[in-house]
Amino acid sequence: MQHLVIIRKHNVARDIVELEMGREDGQPLAGFEAGAHIDLHLPSGTVRQYSLTNPGAEPLLYRVAVLKDPNSRGGSREVHEVLQEGQCLPVSAPRNLFPLHEGPQHSLLLAGGIGITPILAMARQLLQQGRSFSLHYACRSRDRAAFLEELQQGDLAPFCHVWIDDEGQRLELDSVLVDSPVDSHLYVCGPSGFIEAVLGAARAQVWAEDRLHREFFAAPVVETAGDTPFELQLNSGQLIQVAADQTALEALLAAGVNVPSSCEQGICGACLTNVVDGQPDHRDQYLTSAEQASNRLFTPCCSRSFSARLVIDL
Repeated sequence: MQHLVIIRKHNVARDIVELEMGREDGQPLAGFEAGAHIDLHLPSGTVRQYSLTNPGAEPLLYRVAVLKDPNSRGGSREVHEVLQEGQCLPVSAPRNLFPLHEGPQHSLLLAGGIGITPILAMARQLLQQGRSFSLHYACRSRDRAAFLEELQQGDLAPFCHVWIDDEGQRLELDSVLVDSPVDSHLYVCGPSGFIEAVLGAARAQVWAEDRLHREFFAAPVVETAGDTPFELQLNSGQLIQVAADQTALEALLAAGVNVPSSCEQGICGACLTNVVDGQPDHRDQYLTSAEQASNRLFTPCCSRSFSARLVIDL
């Protein structure tokens, strides 16, 4: 863990602020690859993950852009309303759960709304490396489009297409997918509905799953009315009851079992646990379809169990 100072805080679009953070002594920070994120430990004790938007080779700054979400659990509101320039924050080292493929293939970058943050970092890195890519950015209105000047007028402009909903512009997914070079890799980030639409269109065109890469910022709402109790069995043989209105993570923590966690929505993978026996009811957005089908991994922060007893490697 490192303590970084907020060097600059400024608006990059309506309800979106960018934080620029660095060391007080001005020394370089740990490098990273596009798609990486950091954990911000906010003054309230809340921990939130935000994607880095800047190139990651020997950076002097970490840059993140944060949307003030009206449905926020408190993190984004605290960033907007509490954090000030000059303030120091504990910040984790960068982690990357959404990396670019290392091969020479074309990269198709698709962003919706605040999902532009990791996608912008990817575009900047691909441009620096001279690799083939195209970027399509869909947003509701021009005043909500972050980094619009750079995307439309800077070095990225020849590779970028911006689609503004309230100006009658619509991202035609089928056309974009058909026009992409063979063996392209697709990267998508944005609201859950946007991501699902992109992945659905790609799968309908028989894109291979290993060429589809996505990062969710928030999990879709899951119906919980029919949830039933189940129990977890640990390596020690200890049995932990999980109530119908309780997450497995909550039950584990209440029983004194230390489980790493962060997002508590099944997005970040921090709580990922191996399954020894039983069938999980997967509700996360972190595991791939193949990983979920294998039933070898479990995200206790959000997933449940179809089996009355789920044996996990803890």
